[in-house]
Amino acid sequence: MEKSNFVDQIRIFCRSGHGGAGIKHFMRNKFTALGGPDGGDGGRGGHIILKGNSNLWTLLHLRYYKNVLAENGESGGSNNKTGRFGKDIIIEVPLGTIARDEVTNQKEAEIMEDGQEIIWIPGGKGGLGNSNFATATNQAPEYSQPGLPGQEAWKVLELKVLADVGLVGFPNAGKSTLLSVITAAKPKIADYAFTTITPNLGMVEYRDGKSFCIADLPGIIEGAAEGKGLGHRFLRHIERNSILLFLIPADSADHRKEFDILVRELEQYNPELLHKQFIIAISKSDLLDEELKTAIAKELPTEIPQIFISSATNKGLTELKDLLWKVLTEPQE
Repeated sequence: MEKSNFVDQIRIFCRSGHGGAGIKHFMRNKFTALGGPDGGDGGRGGHIILKGNSNLWTLLHLRYYKNVLAENGESGGSNNKTGRFGKDIIIEVPLGTIARDEVTNQKEAEIMEDGQEIIWIPGGKGGLGNSNFATATNQAPEYSQPGLPGQEAWKVLELKVLADVGLVGFPNAGKSTLLSVITAAKPKIADYAFTTITPNLGMVEYRDGKSFCIADLPGIIEGAAEGKGLGHRFLRHIERNSILLFLIPADSADHRKEFDILVRELEQYNPELLHKQFIIAISKSDLLDEELKTAIAKELPTEIPQIFISSATNKGLTELKDLLWKVLTEPQE
C-alpha cells in the first residue's frame, strides 16, 4: 500500500520539565563566619510549546517524534542565585491543529495563526531557597522547597484542514478531477471509489491576483457520521471550510437523494455544519442536454445556488469560480 505523506493525527508521550529544588545555604566567606541564609530558588522546568507554521500542511514531520521530554530546571545556588530554567521544547504544527488529552479527549490548545505560540504543557515551578523563609523570629531557616514535578501524559495532535472551500461528495464524484483542473494541485485520480483517502489542497487563481484555497476531501458514504468508510477522519476536515461545495455527478441515479444523504451525514456529525454556505455543482454535465439539466435542477433545493460543470471540457468552471468568490466575499448576515 502506498504510504501517504499526509498525516492528520499523531499520538505522542509528553513530559514537561521538573522544577529545580531551592537550596538551603548560609553565607560563608572570610569576612562573614555566620552569615544569613542565601539559598537560591530552583529554575522552572521546561515547557512544551506549540507554534503555528503556515508552511506546514501535515503532521508528517512528527510521525516518529514519539517522546517529547522537556529539560528539568536546575537547583538554586548560593548567594541567592536562581537555577537555570529547563530548555523549552517548541513543536511546530500546521494551522488548524488541535491538541487533546488522550484519556479525557479534552481540547487543550488550538493553533490558528502563523507564529502563534501556546504553552501546551507547562514545566514544574522551581522550589524556593531558604532565603525566602527568613523572618524576624526565624533568621536562619533550615528548610527550602523541592521543585514541583512536570506533567506527563499521552497526548494527541489532530489536524483539521483550513481551506476556504471544501469539496463534499460521494466517492468518485469527480472532486479530484475538478481540483486538478482549477488549481495547480495534482491529486491521484482513478475511476474507483476512495481514490482520495487524505485531503488535497490547492490554490485557485482568481482575477486580479486574488486567490482562494480549496480542499478535495475524502468521499462520504452513508454512515460516515458513525465512522463507516473514512468516517470521522473525513468529517472533521470540513468543520473549518467557509463554503461546502457539494459535487453530485450527472449520472447519479437520484441527485436529490444523494444531496440529502450528504447533508444528513453532516448534520449527524455536527449540526453546526448546516449553517455554512452550501453550493451544489452537478459534475460531468457534458453528458446532459438542456432538457435533462432542467429536470435535475427541479429536483434540487431552490434556495441553494446550483451550477452545472464539466471538468473534462472546462464547461462552467469560470462561472463556478465567480460564484465561489462572490459567496466568499459577500458579508454574512
